[in-house]
Amino acid sequence: METIKKWLWQHEEYPNFNYVHSTINPLLSKASRNTGRLEGAIYGLNDKHINSLIIDASINEILESSEIEGEVLSRDSVRSSVRKKLDENFDYESDSSTRHTDGLVSLLLDSRQNDTLLTEERLHAWHSILFPTGYSAGHKIDVAMYRSDEMSVVSNKGYRETVHYLAPPHEQLREEMNKFLEYVNNSQENPFVKSAIAHIWFVSIHPYDDGNGRIARTITNYVLSRELGLDHKYYSLSTAIRKDRKAYYDVLEKSQNLFYNRNFDFTKWIAWHSTMINLAIESSLEQIKIIIQKTKFWDKAREHPLNERQLKVLNKLLDKGVENFEGGLSTKKYVNMVSTSIPTAKRDITGLIDYGLIEQVEGSAGRNTRYLLRF
Repeated sequence: METIKKWLWQHEEYPNFNYVHSTINPLLSKASRNTGRLEGAIYGLNDKHINSLIIDASINEILESSEIEGEVLSRDSVRSSVRKKLDENFDYESDSSTRHTDGLVSLLLDSRQNDTLLTEERLHAWHSILFPTGYSAGHKIDVAMYRSDEMSVVSNKGYRETVHYLAPPHEQLREEMNKFLEYVNNSQENPFVKSAIAHIWFVSIHPYDDGNGRIARTITNYVLSRELGLDHKYYSLSTAIRKDRKAYYDVLEKSQNLFYNRNFDFTKWIAWHSTMINLAIESSLEQIKIIIQKTKFWDKAREHPLNERQLKVLNKLLDKGVENFEGGLSTKKYVNMVSTSIPTAKRDITGLIDYGLIEQVEGSAGRNTRYLLRF
């Protein structure tokens, strides 16, 4: 009796990941334009701001990639680990990093800065960084080696178990991974398409007991950095993916399952992945816009004799954004922020208005008067 073919690796065309070029091309053109815009925007920043952008993107990539899989890391620990590597002014006395977060930073930087060939040994090294204790969620797993058992992705609702995906048998892993590494190292495919295919191909092989999703996203970072020339370090793809996490798993499942993907067509996956890249770059461009906006604001502010209270309030407004103050700054909030009296707060606010650094929100008056930064 013939076995029913349900999973993408059982299809006769596997591993040729077909897609409709005419559908994908507009997204690829947009990604190329956005990459050019990002290069141009970065060129206009000073070294301090460029490094700040890299640090923020690195912190977010590590945190969000782990959170996609349900692992919540300490932001303070990740920040310390990143800044130890990337900030020459790092204060070691306030170091809150851990060996685990230090390792995650090393993994990320290796994927972004080391363009040597991707090998089995390198992948195993990445895997050992993810699971330094040899355990995952309290269970002993094989680390730095391919799995030695069958692997399926399942969920449970009550007594009902749903199989979302069944990976290739472990006996096939060596052959599967050799083909995969050959593609990653030598394919001349468009970089954005290549990163999407490498992503879904790796998670479909599912070579490890755990950590396959995180390593797949690390490989995506590696492919984009190596292929584009511009280091893929100014934006966080995992942040964009985590914001659309439900769609991430949905499009993956429907692409891997031949019941949904009868035509063996990966256009939807590549389109979704390319959209995430565009959103990640556009988010970075917005951050650069804010950096430039803040720089111009402080250039203007330095022309005036601001006291420590005024400087503290302006810094908080710029760092957190006025939206976090429910529509703007009020006298009461000013008092609470700097622990001063109402008369002093009013004088300070009047001074900031006179200097052109804040302005009254139109329509607000009396006790409900609100103020916004004036850029």
